[in-house]
Amino acid sequence: MVLCAPIMKTTRSAKLFANAQQLIPGGVNSPVRAFRSVGGQPRFIKRAKGARLYDVDGNTYIDYVLSWGPMILGHAAPSVISTIKKAAANGTSYGAPTELEVILARMIRDAFPSMEKVRLVSSGTEAVMSAIRVARGFTKRDNILKFEGCYHGHSDYLLAKAGSGLATLGIPDSLGVPADFAKHTLTVPYNDIQAVQQIVKEQRDTLACIILEPIAANMGVVPPAPDFLQALRRLTEENDILLIFDEVISGFRVAYGGAQTLYGITPDLTVLGKIIGGGLPVGAYGGRKEIMDLIAPLGPVYQAGTLSGNPLAMSAGIETLKQLKARGVYKKLEDKSAALAKGIGDAAKKAGVPLTQTRIGSILGAFFTSGPVVNWNTAKLSDTKRYGQFFHTMLEQGVYLAPSQFEAAFLSTAHSTRDIEYTIKAATTAFKKL
Repeated sequence: MVLCAPIMKTTRSAKLFANAQQLIPGGVNSPVRAFRSVGGQPRFIKRAKGARLYDVDGNTYIDYVLSWGPMILGHAAPSVISTIKKAAANGTSYGAPTELEVILARMIRDAFPSMEKVRLVSSGTEAVMSAIRVARGFTKRDNILKFEGCYHGHSDYLLAKAGSGLATLGIPDSLGVPADFAKHTLTVPYNDIQAVQQIVKEQRDTLACIILEPIAANMGVVPPAPDFLQALRRLTEENDILLIFDEVISGFRVAYGGAQTLYGITPDLTVLGKIIGGGLPVGAYGGRKEIMDLIAPLGPVYQAGTLSGNPLAMSAGIETLKQLKARGVYKKLEDKSAALAKGIGDAAKKAGVPLTQTRIGSILGAFFTSGPVVNWNTAKLSDTKRYGQFFHTMLEQGVYLAPSQFEAAFLSTAHSTRDIEYTIKAATTAFKKL
């Protein structure tokens, strides 16, 4: 790669996108992929390896999206691919128990002691939906409290003031959600413990749970304020309300035991996502034994899935977690991420571009605003037009960032020092053009 690279050819991607729009709503199967908030048209990817994406027109990119986080070992990690191939040779789905499920569940519990029992599912959305169902069953209450800008999947009652794709497209909520569902979802600003205290005071007897991303990463990256998580834990315990950590993004990424290990908090329930399947479709939820034992077949809270615990995802997950347990993995990710953040911050400052950076481990955020970002109200002050310009200049130089100001960037063990140095140089060029 060179910084003076000519304009990339995108003919094949453009043709595929035109065809896709005739067959698929918006031409994409997940909204943010459509590039609506940054302009232009998406690049269609043909393959990926390590820290690289390769599109159908032959262009190469250093990838900081990493399938929205789970490819922590990089794309097509040799040991993971070998494990998947071996598992596939024995069949892709049985609809019956396997030893692999037991092994992965034990590995998850060892990493997350708060998850005394674990139920494996097929997506983060499914895991969150199921965790809230069992929380309601356990407390015999209907209402839930979530935070503005936190995204917990697209189930009906969690799209109220959600981040991620809704923030990207400027959609405050979603049509098709019955008012009777939405009324059971209460929302407050992230990092505002006083607002939570007020809601709890008013709704204590109706609240089944409080759910949050302990590290918000769907309105851009917004870390928890000092003592915010600790205060939530005290408040929920005092009022018999369950605390649910949605660690779909932070789990196994910021630490082997996720954000709850990093911050020393023990939630009642935890939700995990694709990282526990090496990027394959998988999710999990788990928590205290007395809560989880309410789930069928032991109890009256029903949840099921044919592909839950499928052997391909289990095999990939086991191998991924084995690799993450290796000594020094998270230290190397921290060092690379710190170097990248510093380089980009220095380049923005030199160019006189207002930029507020946020980072927890290998989850990085950058807002085109000069003020602090602590919640959704401050995040949306970012200059999204300027982000779009920055995004496209980086893309043309072969650096693939999220096509939205309100998503995170991620590093993998496959990113090299050379990749980081190139990215900083590309950012220097991009900032000069803003």
